[in-house]
Amino acid sequence: MTARVLLPDHNSMPRWLLLCCTLVLGACTTLGPDYQQPEVAWLEKWRPTSALSEPAASEWELTFWWRLFEDPVLNRLIEMAQQDNLTLRIAGLRILESRALLGIAGSTLYPQLQQANGAVAYVNQTQGGNNDSLVRYQVGFDLAWELDFWGRFQRGIEAADAVYFTSVANQQDVQVLLVAQIADLYFALRTTELRIGIARQNATIQKRSLQITERLFASGSNSELDVQQAKTQYLSTLSTIPQLEVALVQLRNGLGVLLGRPPGALPELVEPLERLPDIGLASVRDMPASLLLRRPDVRVAAWQVAAQSAQIGIAEADFYLSITLLGSLGWSGSSLSGSSDVTTLGVGPALSWNLFDHGRISNNVRVQDARLQQLIEAYQQKVLQAAREIDDALISIVKSNEQQQILDDSVVASRRALELANSRYREGYADFQRVLDSQRAVASQEERNLLNQGSHVSSVIALYKALGGGWSDRPMAELIPAEVRQTMRQRTDWGDLLTTPLPEGSASDSPPATKAAADE
Repeated sequence: MTARVLLPDHNSMPRWLLLCCTLVLGACTTLGPDYQQPEVAWLEKWRPTSALSEPAASEWELTFWWRLFEDPVLNRLIEMAQQDNLTLRIAGLRILESRALLGIAGSTLYPQLQQANGAVAYVNQTQGGNNDSLVRYQVGFDLAWELDFWGRFQRGIEAADAVYFTSVANQQDVQVLLVAQIADLYFALRTTELRIGIARQNATIQKRSLQITERLFASGSNSELDVQQAKTQYLSTLSTIPQLEVALVQLRNGLGVLLGRPPGALPELVEPLERLPDIGLASVRDMPASLLLRRPDVRVAAWQVAAQSAQIGIAEADFYLSITLLGSLGWSGSSLSGSSDVTTLGVGPALSWNLFDHGRISNNVRVQDARLQQLIEAYQQKVLQAAREIDDALISIVKSNEQQQILDDSVVASRRALELANSRYREGYADFQRVLDSQRAVASQEERNLLNQGSHVSSVIALYKALGGGWSDRPMAELIPAEVRQTMRQRTDWGDLLTTPLPEGSASDSPPATKAAADE
């Protein structure tokens, strides 16, 4: 067997290896800007218009804020939605996707097999009456390793890492939205049930008045006008119920979708709610403005800035020389008597440089920089929107609470007025119009009172949603149900990605301010 080595000479091998090691160890230059968290200059001094003077809520209270309503049905619905909601499940699958993409980015730092080839041939030769046959065979491997001399691949890993944490923060944001949607729909449904109850109660009262006017008219003690007016009011009240029932079914179907169920009855809602929860100002705690930056959607925007910041370094690396270590190993031979096998080994660097693409590369860097600035502005916009949502929710809570006290008094007054109107009508001191007006006033004030209670509850929900409450770090086993993970394992080799825990707390904060901090 003979060997053919494609190197300058045997004595120069150590120098080539030394050069390769030097290039690998020296590949530490990283182009492009390191991530800097966008500064929100106004946030430190900003205070909501209607800040409440209560102690700051604990992290537990913010995470499980819906429990302040003390409604076991709501608690159960949220627990089921966190297990079965399809949007939340999709967000968990996107974490898996970004994990795999991060693995792809990390693999660029290592040598990769570029090509493997092999061949076997049977040859039969007939010449001059002689019949000779032989078998020829060859196997070869070509390797290439592009050195990350300018940090292109390192920046790619930074970008993929940021995309991964973006997916984690996005899943947490879906948790926030889901909990708020469940609570909002649940209390909207309960409010509609109570509105239907009020309408039926008022219809019962108005029906009795109609029966009274009909008896008086039949006895000649009253005119037909009173009968028709009483009938009109009674039927008008009845006519509102079907529309409310339509809204009730639509709200129930909306809840069903969030629970991952088809339209239909929800057994959890069989027992009616007697009244909406009384959530006064003392139950709503003031939150520091710094919580804005911990909202999952704000952190999503920050991680997107970090991912795009790395793209500039990737683009700038195209300006410079690319160094690739090439290697090949081959083995060939035949079964011919007297022949020897041949082994070939080749090692050497390859250089490439985009000397004449300066305009394309320059403009690509500008494109990436423009995209980075867009995301920085989007981050600023997201923080502004978060501040607005908090301020809107707080003023709604304060003012709906003030209005509730007035409406409670107005309901008491309207019911007393109806009592007096009925009494004076029976005694003949007032006409029936006074009774009709009083009935309308009672129905209107009770409706307004209930709607304001519902608005107050909705404002409390909006406040905790604006503060980014309602999410928690969840293990991979809860992100994707066991049966889904089993199906995915049967379809594809996922290794340990389906079971490896998420990094604790890493996505609960904004990206580190510099690359050095990220490396730590």
